[in-house]
Amino acid sequence: MDIRSTISISAIGDVLIHTRVYRDAKTTNGYNFMPMLDEVEPYLDSSTITIANQETMIGGEELGLSGYPAFNSPTEIADNLKTLGIDVVTLANNHSLDQGVKGIENAINYWDEIEMKHTGAFKTKDQSEEVLVYKTEKNIDVAILSYTYGTNGISAPAGKDYVVNRIEFKKMAKDIEKAKELADGVIVSLHFGQQYEPYPSAFQKEVVQFCADHEVDAVLGHHPHVLQPLEYVEGEKGNKMLTVYSLGNFFSGQEDFQRRIGGIFTFDFLKDEESDDTVKAIDPRFQITYVTSQDQHDYKVVPMAELPELMKEYKATKQHVSQWLPELSFIE
Repeated sequence: MDIRSTISISAIGDVLIHTRVYRDAKTTNGYNFMPMLDEVEPYLDSSTITIANQETMIGGEELGLSGYPAFNSPTEIADNLKTLGIDVVTLANNHSLDQGVKGIENAINYWDEIEMKHTGAFKTKDQSEEVLVYKTEKNIDVAILSYTYGTNGISAPAGKDYVVNRIEFKKMAKDIEKAKELADGVIVSLHFGQQYEPYPSAFQKEVVQFCADHEVDAVLGHHPHVLQPLEYVEGEKGNKMLTVYSLGNFFSGQEDFQRRIGGIFTFDFLKDEESDDTVKAIDPRFQITYVTSQDQHDYKVVPMAELPELMKEYKATKQHVSQWLPELSFIE
C-alpha cells in the first residue's frame, strides 16, 4: 500500500491594481479584468492550492476607487481571481490600511461573500488569532500565514493593531506553533524587502531564517516588485525550507521591464506516513509571466514563452530565475 501522497501548491506575486489598469477594465456595468488575465488561466487552476498576494484592498466603489499611493480597487478583481483558479489570497502588505479599517472590512466582507479564503488582515481580534488551514482531499492539510513589514506609516486605530499582521517574531512564533499543530504543512507569506532590488536584504534573510528555525515548510515573498532568488534555507534542526524571496508583480500597471516580470511558482508537498517529517516541499518549478501594454493601456498578463524576443532579453540578465536554484524546473 502506498502511504505517500502529494499535493501541488502554486503561488503568484503582487496583484497591484493601478488606476490605469482598472480604467482599462471598465465596462458599461462595472469592471472586468478577465480579458487581461485569461491567457494564464490554464496554468493557475490545475494546482491543489493556488495562492495570490492581493496587495490592493478591494474596498469597492463605495469608498471611491483610487490608485497609487493610496489604493482602493474594484471588487470585481476578486471575482476574476476566483475564476482564474485562485484559492487563497494573502492580505498583509504595506497598502492594507490605505483606506483605513473600513477598507479592510469592505474587502473581507466581499472575500467572504464569494467564499474566497484569505489571511493577513482581519476584522476582529478573534479572527486574527485563528490560523487559516486549507484542508485537501489528499489528507494533507496546509496552514497559510501572512505578514507585512509595515503599512506605509499608517497606524491602525488604538486597540485595533490586530487588523493587519506585522512581521513581529513573538506573534509569528506563536502563530507558527499553532499552525504546526493544526496542519501537516505550513506556508508563510511575507511582504518585505527593498523595492526594485533584485536580491534579498539582510532583513529579509533574517526573517526567512527565523521561519526556517521554526520549521516552516515554505516561504512566499513579495513587495520588491521584481523577482528575487529562490533557495532552500536550512533551519537550526537541519530542516530544509523552500523559499522565494520575491515573486515580483503578477498583475500591475508598472512599466519598467523587470517590474513587468512575475511568475507562477509551483511545488509539491510530499507526505510520507512513515517519515518523522510531516511534509517536504519538493519539485520546485517556475513559469515566467509578463505584463504587456500599449501606451499605458491594453494590459495583459501572458506567459513569457509567447514573447521569444523578450524571453531572450530576460535570459541574458543576471536575474534570470533558472540561475538561482539547481533543482528548479524552468517551464517554457
